[in-house]
Amino acid sequence: MKTRLIFSLLFSAFALQFSAQNKKEEVVKEKWKYEPNFMVGVDVLNITVSFFSDRQLFQGFISSKVKGNTHALIEAGFEKNVYQKNGYDATANGPFAKIGAFYMLAKDRENEFNGFYAGGKVAGSFYNQEYKAIPVRGFGGSSASVSMPASSQSSFWLEGVLGGRVQLFETNFFIDVTMQPKYLIATSKQDDVEPMIVPGFGKSSNSFNMGFSWSLAYKF
Repeated sequence: MKTRLIFSLLFSAFALQFSAQNKKEEVVKEKWKYEPNFMVGVDVLNITVSFFSDRQLFQGFISSKVKGNTHALIEAGFEKNVYQKNGYDATANGPFAKIGAFYMLAKDRENEFNGFYAGGKVAGSFYNQEYKAIPVRGFGGSSASVSMPASSQSSFWLEGVLGGRVQLFETNFFIDVTMQPKYLIATSKQDDVEPMIVPGFGKSSNSFNMGFSWSLAYKF
């Protein structure tokens, strides 16, 4: 009888220890369980416009919540464009990339991914350009032009982002709209000629530019 009682007590103690260990492991697993919180989007607006203009722009983004209201952001794309103005005739094409972060200024209580945000990015592009015509002063003050062969160039700029996103019905799809003020900080030059087109930055004869996007995104 005593032997049976001792075995019963030992078995009960072992069962309790095993149960406690399993609960501890479940808590640890739950604590370190990975929950995807990133979003992937494609700029639908500029892709659509590309079918009706000289500018061919394809871009997308990936954003992920880092901590609190702060989200990391990566964008990438490809642009091909033409600049024909004030005697210039130039083309450029190439990829670009941007990396930065934004902060949710206001968000929905029921869905933290709905709301308005602001942030900034560092961007760069390595592209090919060709000047078919550059205006120069000719003999006797007459107008003339020169051309330049195709060459590889690079440009870098700072870019702000002001935007908002809203969930599309009860799905994982979101509409993301942004406004992007840009400032060119560094660029290579071909024979001291400033670039008129920079993929990802756009067409501009000065250091400032503005971009817009209307994206369809999916939250994983």
